[in-house]
Amino acid sequence: MKRLLFFALVLTASPAFAAATKPVNVVFILTDNQGAWTLGCYGNPDIRTPHIDRLAAEGVRFTRALSSNPVCSPTRATFLTGLIPSQHGVHSFLDPQFMMGPKAYNTLQEFTSIGEVLRDAGYTCGLSGKWHLGENLKPSEGFSFWITKPDGSTREFYDQEIIEDGKVYKEAGYTTDLWTRKGIQFIEQNRDRPFFLFLSYNGPYSLGQLMLNPPRNRHAAHYKDKVFKSFPVDAMHPWQHANKQFHNKQVAMERVAAETSGVDDGVGEIMATLKRLGLDENTLVVYAADQGWMGGQNGIWGMGDHTRPTGAHDLMMQIPFIFRQPSRIPAGKTSDLLVSNYDFLPSVLGHLGLAAKMPTQPKSPGRDLSPTLAGQIQPWDNVIFFEMETTRAIRVDDWKYVARFPNGPYELYDMKKDPHERFNAYGQPGMEAKRKELAQRLDAFFTTYADPQYDIWKGGRSKAKRHTD
Repeated sequence: MKRLLFFALVLTASPAFAAATKPVNVVFILTDNQGAWTLGCYGNPDIRTPHIDRLAAEGVRFTRALSSNPVCSPTRATFLTGLIPSQHGVHSFLDPQFMMGPKAYNTLQEFTSIGEVLRDAGYTCGLSGKWHLGENLKPSEGFSFWITKPDGSTREFYDQEIIEDGKVYKEAGYTTDLWTRKGIQFIEQNRDRPFFLFLSYNGPYSLGQLMLNPPRNRHAAHYKDKVFKSFPVDAMHPWQHANKQFHNKQVAMERVAAETSGVDDGVGEIMATLKRLGLDENTLVVYAADQGWMGGQNGIWGMGDHTRPTGAHDLMMQIPFIFRQPSRIPAGKTSDLLVSNYDFLPSVLGHLGLAAKMPTQPKSPGRDLSPTLAGQIQPWDNVIFFEMETTRAIRVDDWKYVARFPNGPYELYDMKKDPHERFNAYGQPGMEAKRKELAQRLDAFFTTYADPQYDIWKGGRSKAKRHTD
């Protein structure tokens, strides 16, 4: 009996036992305007991302993760709440007037989001980086640690205004490094308690006039005059509406590459911090982007709001989606399931053993991927849904259907035969049954989940300025 008691005491005092009984920490790394194709682990031959690649090699990488919208504020709201734009009401990027000033308000205030769920479960929650969901000056949604920026767009990564402790100041340095540094500070301050870090980079961004400014970070020399095989040099698509000045521009390609590698540096520092503090095994790290991004493919630069009509190309949606926790997630795995950012919240809560805490009002369309994270085979319906104001789409294994209210244009693609979406099969002979099937599934989804007050197809409103008016 004494021997058994001794071994029991040794076991309970061991770091492995402590990690198994302590709540799992969460580090959610979210980037801004980053297509999965820009990362080495997703096949990019040009851009250096060794730390993100290692993250993928040590966890599960989803090869077909698509965002439910192509713009930052709506997708961020979806990640945090598990709701689609027709439920949370943020259909496009948020106006600056709602972030600071007399009209500022938190666009998620009527919903329960991940920070509130984890706070109520005993976690300390911190934000370092871009918020862009309103009332930026003060912490909200369960967060107590809060450093962000006053606006949503990025004009540059140097000499930019920052919000900390409710005050605005100018940060002379590189803001990508600032978010990493503050994220590390939060981890160090909370190493002895369960924590949730939302590390929300505003890089690589890949938009705006900064694309015409040469990079200045430590990667600039490496990318100077580099030939980028992954950025197609092609004729501009006739639907391109904005960003025309960046097409086929060497300086823009160099800037995207350098800022992507700058984010990768930050990922490496965060992972090294977790290792140094002995938190590596007991921390779930998720890496994702708010939405996809196109860098010349099909003659398009940007996302869905940068074309007219608004676009629904797969590369505008496809995001990196990587989960890593060495003690619980098998290394070196990939999953080809079709998943969405609305699956993020139920999956994280499922992994943490908090599935019962998933908000039920409104009902999320999100699905719990945690069995897949654990290496199990789970039943799965390979379908995702997308919306950008008056544009909606359904993507299934081999097909995509795009509808625009009220009168089109409509699109239909055989994604197996035409993965680059070059040939619109809508209206072609023999396509009637497929078109009807997908249109019915699309309508049924939004009938089930859309809130009438935010259902634009039925006269609802958006909390953000409309782009299709």
